[in-house]
Amino acid sequence: MFAETFKVRLWAALKIPHLFFIRPSVVELDDHRCVVRVPLTRRTRNHLGSMYFGSLCAGADTAGGLIAFREIGRTGGRVSLIFKEFRAEFLKRPEGDVHFICEEGDAIRNLVHAALETGERQTLPVHITATVPLKFGDEPVARFELMLSLKRREASS
Repeated sequence: MFAETFKVRLWAALKIPHLFFIRPSVVELDDHRCVVRVPLTRRTRNHLGSMYFGSLCAGADTAGGLIAFREIGRTGGRVSLIFKEFRAEFLKRPEGDVHFICEEGDAIRNLVHAALETGERQTLPVHITATVPLKFGDEPVARFELMLSLKRREASS
């Protein structure tokens, strides 16, 4: 997953410096599932020693968008991607490296193709679960719902 991590960090350095700053790593990425890890460091920690909610939100954003970015790249199409709604439920203090898990690859892939075919804005609620495997195993510390919004961009003249 080194190559995927490198791509995410390079893109983040150019487009979203905060994302680069928190140093996410791609743990797993395939057609069905994406797992992104954000380390608990001085950069991502709050005053209580757990992960700052802004870093948690950035990790969820990355896990939710990575499958879509990958599929957009595969198609060669020009698609604008944005999250237009964001809901979070914080369940436990994330006092360790956090893994953000999105298992909606099939639905996201279908959404990309629908946006390309219709040219109309397409939306999908994407669910991400955050865990701290070293402390809580698979038990969620947070759950996120992001409204993924895609639209085909017309070619520049």
